[in-house]
Amino acid sequence: MNGGDEVVAAPVGSSQPPLEWKFSQVFGERTAGEEVQEVDIISAIEFDKTGDHLATGDRGGRVVLFERTDSKDHGGSRRDLERMDYTINRHPEFRYKTEFQSHEPEFDYLKSLEIEEKINKIRWCQTANGALFLLSTNDKTIKFWKVQEKKIKKISDMNLDPSNAVGNGSVASSSNSLSPKPYLANGGSPDRSYSSLSNELSFPPGGIPSLHLPVVVTNHETSLVARCRRVYAHAHDYHINSISNNSDGETFISADDLRINLWNLEISNQSFNIVDVKPANMEDLTEVITSAEFHPNQCNMLAYSSSKGSIRLIDLRQSALCDSHAKLFEESEPPGSRSFFTEIIASISDIKFGKGGRYILSRDYMTLKLWDINMDSGPVETFQVHEYLRPKLCDLYENDSIFDKFECCLSGDGLRVATGSYSNLFRVFGSTQGSTEATTLEASKNPMRRQVQTPSRPSRSLSSSITRVVRRGAESPGVDANGNTFDFTTKLLHLAWHPTENSIACAAANSLYMYYA
Repeated sequence: MNGGDEVVAAPVGSSQPPLEWKFSQVFGERTAGEEVQEVDIISAIEFDKTGDHLATGDRGGRVVLFERTDSKDHGGSRRDLERMDYTINRHPEFRYKTEFQSHEPEFDYLKSLEIEEKINKIRWCQTANGALFLLSTNDKTIKFWKVQEKKIKKISDMNLDPSNAVGNGSVASSSNSLSPKPYLANGGSPDRSYSSLSNELSFPPGGIPSLHLPVVVTNHETSLVARCRRVYAHAHDYHINSISNNSDGETFISADDLRINLWNLEISNQSFNIVDVKPANMEDLTEVITSAEFHPNQCNMLAYSSSKGSIRLIDLRQSALCDSHAKLFEESEPPGSRSFFTEIIASISDIKFGKGGRYILSRDYMTLKLWDINMDSGPVETFQVHEYLRPKLCDLYENDSIFDKFECCLSGDGLRVATGSYSNLFRVFGSTQGSTEATTLEASKNPMRRQVQTPSRPSRSLSSSITRVVRRGAESPGVDANGNTFDFTTKLLHLAWHPTENSIACAAANSLYMYYA
């Protein structure tokens, strides 16, 4: 998926070797027994297109920016470094850059509703003139931020000789030590009329000694300043679950449960409703929008997922209100498999386009699915993530864990996909044909701690007739696929893959862990 629309999958049998993941960094690591504050829990992660910047948002409404340092330390071009036989793939390193308060808690007096400050999504926009631009959103309000380095200006001195300073800035000299003339309170002289004063006003050749002008110099120090450029508000009746930039660099979409709106970055008081699934009678409501994303390089195409497990691809050129979809992607249920939980676990929590736009990755509660937009008969790959939890769906429903929304991501080359799980675990799968890569990692300083020697391979379904593979250990309550006990209170919901390298950033509560391979 390197930039083009076409992606050539690896032929059967020529799969890539599994990656060996290593710990890189952690920010905000907890000490043993330390209690995590609710406002510090990370709720969004996003790399920019270059991979040199990373943004996180938390439940306290803060956005924290990190910048990569190891790529800047090389100096010289890649060719020069190759001549020096210098290793390009150094250990990826990021450092804290800045943070700012993006959203504050609000109260909607018309609906008597509290609007929490939690950041739901962050999206990077195109950079300009050395400034960083990004969009952040909570449940109701989207904000457009500009982060720029400003040179610090300081007053170095005044045009005043300190030795002649007297009292409060007055200058002691022979010119003002002579017998003073009476002056009025407003600076006029009693022996002159106003008109003569205005006509005869002149400055002495050396200037007025008592007029002190500061000399401002620009220091070499810089400070990062975050400014909110625009606020896009009052356009959603329901909670915003997605924002996505368009490849045209001018527009973006925001989606809630029932509507998708199209915005221009420069216009904050007007948006266009392009998708509306709200029925005339709300009792007829059967599905809601769960995620939406623009095609990475076709500005007229976007996809959105629903709570029924379907993905709709729409073309903005067809009509102003895209009630009808260009393509529908869904997997039919195997006969006799329907249960009370079927619709709940089929709900898609996140979708992502691959870099070239040919493939869409979707995450529901049990699986990851990879879809080819040229083939709407079913997913080309299905990766089992939570199959071992199927016997415990009743317990998961009672403690609301079954409604957890896990995110997913693809590698920049399209060869692998990743998503999170419980017990602060995340899974990496090889997505090429014939690949048997299925790695389970823990968000800790020892990510490979939970590994087993022969991880089970996820099932691959090209049609609904292929049965799913149940991993060993599924029958044991409280035990995951690798034989470890799992903890529903620690879940890894948010993660992001570096756009050009095999590097993953993931959030475990208030800690940001980074890994590379």
